[in-house]
Amino acid sequence: MFAARQTSIILSVTFIALLSAFWFFPSFAFIFFISLLIQLLLCSIVDKLAIKLPRGLAAGITLLLFLLILLGLTSLVSVSFIPTASSFIRDLPALAMNLQNLQIFQEFPDITASLDDIWGQLASLSSNILKQSINIIVSTFNKIIDFVIIIFVTFYLLKDGLKVKSFLASLFPRKDKVRVISLFNSMLNSLQIYVRSQLLMCCITGVVVYAYFTFMGVKYASVFAVISGICEFVPVLGPTIASIFGIMLTATDAPFLIIQTACFYLIMTQINHNLVYPNIVGKSLHLHPLTVILGVVFGGEVLGTAGMFLAVPCIVVVKHLIEDIYNSEQNLKKITEKNTNMNQT
Repeated sequence: MFAARQTSIILSVTFIALLSAFWFFPSFAFIFFISLLIQLLLCSIVDKLAIKLPRGLAAGITLLLFLLILLGLTSLVSVSFIPTASSFIRDLPALAMNLQNLQIFQEFPDITASLDDIWGQLASLSSNILKQSINIIVSTFNKIIDFVIIIFVTFYLLKDGLKVKSFLASLFPRKDKVRVISLFNSMLNSLQIYVRSQLLMCCITGVVVYAYFTFMGVKYASVFAVISGICEFVPVLGPTIASIFGIMLTATDAPFLIIQTACFYLIMTQINHNLVYPNIVGKSLHLHPLTVILGVVFGGEVLGTAGMFLAVPCIVVVKHLIEDIYNSEQNLKKITEKNTNMNQT
């Protein structure tokens, strides 16, 4: 009986160890996560090119094109966004004071006191997300050694991903090799769907928010767009935080736009999560909203901003692992019952 459950035990210990790496070995976890993220984004392109080209060459060409695009986007961000973001962070205390001095809040002292606390937490969280996201981007390119390692790891994941998966599966009992490979495929497929869909949602949201605030002539349109785009990567809680943040800051610049901006965020959020997101992701992840919310909150408590971003991918991995162990136990139970019946007969 123990031998039959050996694979489930090894899988559980392995994935617990990998998830623990995000806490105990953050540098290793960062390199591995970024490499896996890029691999998930590019693997389909490599698969298509590998039909006509050697896989190593296909991986190299795809990765080179990705780096050129990334370099172009980084240059664009450095020229247009970072100065605006720096000005925004510098003006944030004054914006908070302008919001608190609005007439509508002055007439309600209790609301003003509550608003002070909410605004402080919201502004701190939003600015931290913004600054940490910029710092991650900048530090990635400042740490040349880490960057080179990420490129090499990504290249070999793209080139030899199938071999790596087969090797890992070979470490388990031979009778369970098919089961382990199937589990790996399910995890990677779900992560690929999640990462691609979230990045697409981030881009769509960022462009729409930028277009709206630019059209309305509101300052810091690029900052609103980036905050909304980044927060979109954190399901459920992220878009809510971005919406409240945008509405409150709009009040400091043009109070008459509060209702209009609130309606804009409400409509955009509803369209994104009731029309766009279901069509992109479908029901492939099968995650209940409550699970996502609690996971994001727990991830934020454990690892801060990084934990909020990593929460759903970790939940997806754990979900597939639990389902695999449960299905294995059910199959084992059926086999045991069948053998028992045969012995009795």
